[in-house]
Amino acid sequence: MGSGGLFDEIWRTSIFGGERYDFPVWGYLVIVATIAVKMISGSCSSRLIVLVIIFILIPNSSQLQSSQAWTLLRIRRLLNYPSVLSNWNSYTNICDLEQNPSVTVVCYEESITQLHIIGNESSSPLPASFSIKSLFTTIARLPNLKVLSLRSLGLWGHLPGKISHLSALEIVNMSSNFLYGVIPQQISSLENLQTLVLDHNMFSGQVPDWLSSLPLLTFLSLENNNLTGRLPDSLSKLKTLRMLVLSSNRLSGNVPDLRPLTNLQELHLEDNRLGPQFPRLGNRLVSLTLQKNRFTGSLPSEVASYFLLQRLDISSNRFVGPFLPSLLILPCIQHLNISGNRFTGMLYENMSCSEGLESADLSANLLTGNIPGCLISNHDNKVVLYSDNCLVTKIQSQHPYAYCQNQALAVGILPHEQKKTSASNPIYLTGLIGGIILSVIVVCLVIFFTIRRVNAKRATERSPRRLIEHASYGYSSKLLADARYISVTKKLGALGVPAYRSFSLEELEAATNNFATSAFMGEGSHGHELYKGSLKDGSLAVIRCLKLHRGHNSQNYNRHIEIISKLRHRHLVCALGHCFDYYTDDSSISRVFLIFEYVPNGTLRSSISEGVAGQKLNWPQRIAAAIGVARGIQFLHAGIIPGLFANNLKTTNILLDQNLVTKISSYNLPVFFENVKNEVAPGSSLDGSNDERTKHLDKVDIYDFGIILLEIISGRVITSQHEIETVKDELQASITTEDDGAPRRSIVDPVFPRATCDESLKTVIDICIRCLSMDPMERPSIEDVLWNLQFASQVHDGWKQSSTSSDEPPLNEPHL
Repeated sequence: MGSGGLFDEIWRTSIFGGERYDFPVWGYLVIVATIAVKMISGSCSSRLIVLVIIFILIPNSSQLQSSQAWTLLRIRRLLNYPSVLSNWNSYTNICDLEQNPSVTVVCYEESITQLHIIGNESSSPLPASFSIKSLFTTIARLPNLKVLSLRSLGLWGHLPGKISHLSALEIVNMSSNFLYGVIPQQISSLENLQTLVLDHNMFSGQVPDWLSSLPLLTFLSLENNNLTGRLPDSLSKLKTLRMLVLSSNRLSGNVPDLRPLTNLQELHLEDNRLGPQFPRLGNRLVSLTLQKNRFTGSLPSEVASYFLLQRLDISSNRFVGPFLPSLLILPCIQHLNISGNRFTGMLYENMSCSEGLESADLSANLLTGNIPGCLISNHDNKVVLYSDNCLVTKIQSQHPYAYCQNQALAVGILPHEQKKTSASNPIYLTGLIGGIILSVIVVCLVIFFTIRRVNAKRATERSPRRLIEHASYGYSSKLLADARYISVTKKLGALGVPAYRSFSLEELEAATNNFATSAFMGEGSHGHELYKGSLKDGSLAVIRCLKLHRGHNSQNYNRHIEIISKLRHRHLVCALGHCFDYYTDDSSISRVFLIFEYVPNGTLRSSISEGVAGQKLNWPQRIAAAIGVARGIQFLHAGIIPGLFANNLKTTNILLDQNLVTKISSYNLPVFFENVKNEVAPGSSLDGSNDERTKHLDKVDIYDFGIILLEIISGRVITSQHEIETVKDELQASITTEDDGAPRRSIVDPVFPRATCDESLKTVIDICIRCLSMDPMERPSIEDVLWNLQFASQVHDGWKQSSTSSDEPPLNEPHL
């Protein structure tokens, strides 16, 4: 072998994985000297000596460095060569890389200990060829890695359990990617982990119970994922936790007792479904954000002892009761937001505020009085909002003083004063009677006691009437602004619907002739009685009477009445009002009356099978009826917070008014569900633990709507699961076996003439079959259903206009 061949051979010993790296100058001198010895001696043993010298003189760290550099280059390839890694190449000295905000590699003793790669915030998911398992298999070759931050890189897939191989990890940040599935339990083996950030991904399931096995965890952030269910009680075992961020998920239920977390400084739980109890917390908090949840009741007084608190945001909840002025003078408070609740109380101009207060939002509550001077002082950086209260000011819009009084009464804040007044009446009467006894003669005294005895007897025969409580006219303006209205059409759905009001029991007795037998219509599905009545204005109404056991407080039902009063839509049988009747002895509710509009034209089933005035609905009228039902379902699901699901939809519960407009009658009213939820038999449709249907409540309504479409298309009365499957299979076959894709006329209702648009029929049949899928996840959304029905209607209208003849009788079609 010549000198050149030997030099090449020795040079190749510095090549690892096909990459070339810088070599120290003294190393080259040794190589050259060794080559010279080889050339002089020419012996075979010299080759071995040369190799030994090279491996002794070349530091082991260079070999290690080259291996980890190869790992970084492979990571770059697996990440699809992101632009932020464009300066990585075979000649890069990995431990001398120039640091920048997007890429940082930190080495200690020639070993990589920190890897930070931050991509574009608008990054799309990596290609289908990407493998997150391969990525973590490669990263696992960095055994001394303590900090791993891979943000906004388009990573997708299940976070692999191989992350546990990086046992030295102290900080993990995988935020702003497309990771999904449950958070792997293998993370619990990372005993050195101090920070875990998985924000802005698509993780599902519950917040892991095994987090308590991370003894050094100080920062946990799982913001903006799809986590559901209750928070685990084991969170209280994270003694070292300083910051907990679980915002923008779908968490529900009460927050576990976090008082043992004595080091907790920041707690962010906003935009979930947590509540109703205010969380129990330690008093060392610096930042507490709970907005957009379902917390209710009064604010605990211990909040005023959070002396380190700088930020408090409890907006857009359901808090009631007096506002705590001491919140304004917390020594460290900088930002305070209580907007969108029902706090009451009077503010005064001479109230004090903390000098560090930078912003305060008191808007959309029930506060009265004057704006404290410390809030409106001339301060360039201070932001103060207090609109939608009943304050004495012209700067920001306010309600009249009576509005706050009425609203406070509606949510049960002021009834105690009324009860106290009622309790004082017997004392007043006793004093009056005593005065009469002292001032009249014996004969008058005898007459007085006789009259009193008669009145007492009458009182025992008939319960005294109490003040009828008025329903609140809804959530705060801010909460309603955040409600999930899907379209402008839905907002206009309540046009023409009668206004909601409260009724007295005397009005209902007059309307039903004292609830006579002739007015009784039967019993509803929840055990309530139905009566038909005629109101003072001459309009007909259906009165639902629900009898309750003792102990039901009106405050528990006010929130249900709030929801019911908001169910105003053209395609719902809307409630006109309510009335509470009370037990005499304990003032608890004995009966709840809900008054609904009366719909005269019968059910959708009878209109299909028997017809209106002897004439069955034609195809355009049936599409219009289906569209109306779909719009009603859409409103129940998303037009109000919280949505109403599993609404027992069937053609016998869909009514038609005088204009053939469809109205859903038996939707899932919360006041009835409240009464029966504790009496549900195991395995029933309301028993969430045993019934598969309750896991996808919105899809339950989609399935039931599919059955309605089956009856609309076939004209048959369907009452069993066997009939559903049979008719569904017939419809499926009718659009798959024909060459032109048109449905067979023998399957659809014979009342349809042959001059009916095949494409319109096919569209409705197709969406009907999709609604009846056995897998809830495969059923379409209500928006998808509505779009297809509207498309079918438009197709038929276009076909009809272009057709030269029509066999359909000229029935009036309902306007949508």
